[in-house]
Amino acid sequence: MTQSLEGVRVLELARYQAGPRGGMILSDLGADVIKIERIGGEETRRHPPMVRGQSVYFSVYNRGKRSICLDLRHPRGKDIFAALVKTADVVLENFRPGTMDAMGFGYDALRALKPDIILVSVSGFGQYGPYRDRPAFDPLGQAMSGLMTLTGQPVGRPLGTASSVVDRYTALHATIGTLAALRHRDRTGEGQLVDCCLLDSALTMVEIPTSYYLATGEEGGEGGRPPYRARDGWVVISAAGREMAARLMALVSEGATAGEAELLTGGQGRTDARRAVEAWCVDRGVEEICQVLMNAGVPVAPVRTIPQVAQDPHVWEREMLVKMEDAAAGEMYVPGVTVKMSRTPGRVGPVPAPGQHTDEVLRGLLRLDVETIGELREAKVIA
Repeated sequence: MTQSLEGVRVLELARYQAGPRGGMILSDLGADVIKIERIGGEETRRHPPMVRGQSVYFSVYNRGKRSICLDLRHPRGKDIFAALVKTADVVLENFRPGTMDAMGFGYDALRALKPDIILVSVSGFGQYGPYRDRPAFDPLGQAMSGLMTLTGQPVGRPLGTASSVVDRYTALHATIGTLAALRHRDRTGEGQLVDCCLLDSALTMVEIPTSYYLATGEEGGEGGRPPYRARDGWVVISAAGREMAARLMALVSEGATAGEAELLTGGQGRTDARRAVEAWCVDRGVEEICQVLMNAGVPVAPVRTIPQVAQDPHVWEREMLVKMEDAAAGEMYVPGVTVKMSRTPGRVGPVPAPGQHTDEVLRGLLRLDVETIGELREAKVIA
């Protein structure tokens, strides 16, 4: 069955998460993503946690791609990459700004090789600006955007998330930028440079409080989302809007007025309304709370552990977790395709071994013969 991005080729020069996750999404949607790794494989192949010798981190973000190991510091390695660029639609990289130019493959050099090429550059702080040359990882994006002071609370002590949310947001923006650039190229024949970075993406997660501060000079603008303690766990209740809040208050506080319900959705005295909900929840089990509130049309959910999530039948029916054979680990569980499409469904491919597709790519795309490939391997240009 035809896929949405079938016929699109991406050369991925990306490590860690924000870049590779963008390549993963493009691969899910049908693009031929060729991951170009250094000799020996990308460093995140050894990134914990490990399962029977395989990095979960690498597997999750790189399944479905083809892998070639190429020494881009070697002149012949540069020649091979230049030849591959001529077959590609997109180059995806997440080096520090200036690195691609130093390698001889900045946007102008790539455009000279293939005029309609799209270069997607993912970095910490973008291709221009005062912080351009600073290295960065996800926690810096959380810190410098203000997100750490808003995790679970309107304003408070900084708290970073356990997962790399800024990396994931950046990967989504890189994917959206790639798709938009492909659409523009298809209409006009023009390629372009797509510039995405961690700080820009993190700022999209604090849009409301930032805009509120600039308008009023006050911190706030978005309430926190602390869960409610139940007798045997925790629940989250999202009674957004007056009608839902009124139904909730009628359940938890006998004789509650419409004014009290409005307090719960954000006014003076909100703390008192919350205390009423807290008192009602603490004497009841999670299952009972969820059932009562769902019957009343109030959005509610249990706060679950990862083991509980992994056992959820809804997650499996939606194929958001997929088991696949793995050359190193025997089998691995990886995330499924997030975007469900009725006519051009995505697909999840296997995790490549380092350089697994080197010969296949060089023979198939560059028409190199066995003898030449053997010489390149002997010279340690490829692996």
